[in-house]
Amino acid sequence: MPMLNMRFVLPDHVVDLNRVAELTGIRRAGETIEIGAMTRQRDLEFSQDIADACPLMSEALTHVGHRQTRNRGTIGGSLCHLDPAAELVCVAAALDAVVEVIGPNGRREIPFAEFPAGYMSPAIDYTEIVSRLTFPVWPRETGHAFVEFSRRHGDFAIVSAAAMLLLDGAGRITRAVLALGGVAATPLRMRDVEAALIGQVASIELIGKVAEMCRDVEAVGDVYVPASYRQHLACVMSRRALETALSRAGKSAAAAH
Repeated sequence: MPMLNMRFVLPDHVVDLNRVAELTGIRRAGETIEIGAMTRQRDLEFSQDIADACPLMSEALTHVGHRQTRNRGTIGGSLCHLDPAAELVCVAAALDAVVEVIGPNGRREIPFAEFPAGYMSPAIDYTEIVSRLTFPVWPRETGHAFVEFSRRHGDFAIVSAAAMLLLDGAGRITRAVLALGGVAATPLRMRDVEAALIGQVASIELIGKVAEMCRDVEAVGDVYVPASYRQHLACVMSRRALETALSRAGKSAAAAH
């Protein structure tokens, strides 16, 4: 629908998938949570299963458009639209989601790192549809945070950051994730920052140091925001997300959310 509204596509036919019950629903399956592609963003926003198993997504959803758009928007639609500034796209990149697609040749699974073929272009064939998304469940003591900067609430983010931190008993970082949205043509996993964090004793000073690494990211500019400003925001948003994730690390998902 966003592509239609912006006159980017002019299809001959539009097929309504709303009545395909198999494409909706939220299911916890061991250490993963499975979400049907047609599941509404509002259902995800108010799902206790999502709040418990994937609090990063719950937090990101509060930034998605407005209540009216979340009532209609679906997680599969957001990922297929693949706007690099979209919140759920950034979450999928951060959590290494797996995208299941189905077509005449059967089902196949695509790691989200391989899902963007380019700007707003998913790596699926024109005969395929996204049917399900699978997200890993991190331990409950993981710290999480999703932050963004936009011109006004409800707009796509100029830059967003999603962070996850897991600490051991000595306060060392054992797992770290940082993803940036809105900076480039596709969401970015800041793996050099993650590598710099893992094994280190967590501290505000450490976070401030590694967040500076984001200032060198290859950012895009447009008529609204120059690339240099996105580079600055990448640094600022990364620091805020990592600091918040650190403050929540060690707490239960419910308490942190």
